[in-house]
Amino acid sequence: MASANQTASVTEFILLGLSAHPKLEKTFFVLILLTYLAILLGNGLLILVTILDSRLHTPMYFFLGNLSFLDICYTTSSVPLILDSFLTPRKTISFPACAMQMFLSFAMGATECVLLGMMAFDRYVAICNPLRYPVVMSKATYVPMAASSWAAGSAASMVQTSLAMRLPFCGNYVINHFTCEILAVLKLACADISINVISMGVTNVLFLGIPVLFIFISYIFILTTILRIPSAEGRKKAFSTCSAHLTVVLVFYGTILFMYGKPKSKDPLGADKQDLADKLTSLFYGVVTPMLNPIIYSLRNKDVKVAVRSLVSQKHFTQ
Repeated sequence: MASANQTASVTEFILLGLSAHPKLEKTFFVLILLTYLAILLGNGLLILVTILDSRLHTPMYFFLGNLSFLDICYTTSSVPLILDSFLTPRKTISFPACAMQMFLSFAMGATECVLLGMMAFDRYVAICNPLRYPVVMSKATYVPMAASSWAAGSAASMVQTSLAMRLPFCGNYVINHFTCEILAVLKLACADISINVISMGVTNVLFLGIPVLFIFISYIFILTTILRIPSAEGRKKAFSTCSAHLTVVLVFYGTILFMYGKPKSKDPLGADKQDLADKLTSLFYGVVTPMLNPIIYSLRNKDVKVAVRSLVSQKHFTQ
């Protein structure tokens, strides 16, 4: 009962952000605002062309449209809060808003992990079993695959958010982050968080370990199949169909591994620098990566380039 009362007394959290580095705040406000606008424009354009261009009504571009929508949702759940923190002297967020922001960010991140695995399977079938591709990747298959990605990510986030926000915080309400990042919030708890740690470990295995393993195995088969293609032109064409997805996977998982895989400093001065590095890396993961996705797919995909040019020319013609 005491724990419940302590938790209920929490009305808001203070977000530390870059308060210790005020000179960086204005610079990062401009950079993140421009990046966010680029995310909305780039991903919004990809969604538009995948809907309007009938040539892109295929499983691969359906997943790409989902990825673009997911990136918009993910950044919108956190970027406005980050921008506000750079302008507001006292950076606070209410308890319900913190829980909602944590849920949305975690759900979008978990969903993207699963969705990238689904996209790897799509590329595996397209390269390794091209004759069976229309049957295996029918609409009755790829729509439920995408839907299950969203459902799984939302379910995992609901569990983790509810476990985190029911903890007692006992008066320490300062979150050393830009947003209500779940690991930063767990550091404030004054109770045993072993259940949270175990559940996070299980979630990491399910949403990071298994998709990475699945993607890795898929690309072993894909690369083996590509190397068996006799002509150099055929190998180049086959690889180009999956190179964009592979690039996105490397950027996405590479940033995550950098964030959570490096050793922690025990020196206080080193810890301060590490906190700043962790925050900036988190910004890269949460803002720059979603901006890169449409750029990567646009530069490496001929169909998307043609669809974008067609859309722009039609708009220009109508005007």
